[in-house]
Amino acid sequence: MANQYRKLPFQGGQPRDVAEIVNNIMEGKINSTGTVTLATGGATSTTIEDRRIGPDSIILLMATSLSSAAANKYPFGFFYNTANQTFTADTPTVAVLNSSQYLYGMSLASNQMTVDYAGLYNVHAECTFVNSSSQIHDAFIWLRVNGTDVTNSTSWFGVADKQGSNVGATMASVDMPVNLSASDYVEVMIAVDDNVVSLLANAASTSPYARPASESTKVEVYMVQPSKETGSAFEPYISARTKSQATITHLPNSVSGKTFDYVILG
Repeated sequence: MANQYRKLPFQGGQPRDVAEIVNNIMEGKINSTGTVTLATGGATSTTIEDRRIGPDSIILLMATSLSSAAANKYPFGFFYNTANQTFTADTPTVAVLNSSQYLYGMSLASNQMTVDYAGLYNVHAECTFVNSSSQIHDAFIWLRVNGTDVTNSTSWFGVADKQGSNVGATMASVDMPVNLSASDYVEVMIAVDDNVVSLLANAASTSPYARPASESTKVEVYMVQPSKETGSAFEPYISARTKSQATITHLPNSVSGKTFDYVILG
């Protein structure tokens, strides 16, 4: 949608008309502005149709709604396992992740968390270890990227021993920044020194008080800083200009009402 203000005819105009138009120009009311709303349905581009656009035009965008102001949020994902997981002693095993939430710019398949965009990410994983033995046992957590162990990413924990009829329990975690390229995947690796150590998930409970369920494993992956090549992709930008048309490139959009005003220069 374009904002149109009065123009003079090619042969000139009356002094009153000239004064009105010049005064409007001095107040910033010029025929070079418009409004566009980003396409939805997971679209990654939106087209501006405006006859004033040329191949060399400079087009500036300004967010005009809360949803459009948030259009440059970084990729994020929350992944978790709602079931128990057992292990074979001294055997590195990929942590099972059977559910995900809040996915933006990443996906989950076969326990692999894959990112769509290059950048520096932080991976935070938490595991609830339980031990059915009366002896303390060791558990290890580390990260792999594309099947290769991440250097210096191992966290080592002693899992508490069983006391009477109560199994020992230890919450363990690993927190690590990793540089990832588009389509790289991350796995959480686990190893224990005895198969008496496992991961425990708890269902929601109402006794002796109400409390929600707890996962056996949960992982947060979020971008800290985009790469130089990716950086501009997180804020909508003009990627192409032709006569009477321009293309805005943006992250996949499924939110309605992401509206921007634009100014055309040249």
